[in-house]
Amino acid sequence: MLKKIKSRIINVKFGKNVTIIEPVNLYNCFIGDNSFIGPFVEIQKNAFIGKNTRIQSHSFICEGVTISDECFIGHGVMFVNDLFKSNKIEKNSLLFLKTYVGKKTLIGSNSTILPVNIGAGVTIGAGSVVTKNLIKNTIYCGNPAKKLKTI
Repeated sequence: MLKKIKSRIINVKFGKNVTIIEPVNLYNCFIGDNSFIGPFVEIQKNAFIGKNTRIQSHSFICEGVTISDECFIGHGVMFVNDLFKSNKIEKNSLLFLKTYVGKKTLIGSNSTILPVNIGAGVTIGAGSVVTKNLIKNTIYCGNPAKKLKTI
């Protein structure tokens, strides 16, 4: 038996000329002008996607993530907002940690981004695990992500 996968797009504030490739789960978030959201992407509440940003398929943008203008998020990128510091899942969304991604940042496929601040113009290599803040105009890669060079 074939089961159809449905999209859920609930209470999303869209800018102009946004492209969505379904199926997706988008709720209580903002997506800026001329942005692209690929299939099988989930963007949770209180997430902000800037203008001219592209999010490829199978990526997960959790609550409290801000992605600035002109960014690229590769396939299967996962953002995290709970570090399990008390060895349990945080249920109070007011205690979720925040992530900020600066303008013109490129994040390679299958990267994991913990709650950090990422400067503008950063490039993160595919498969990297970002555990600390990253300074602008720099290339990082690895697990954990380390500075490769300044651009």
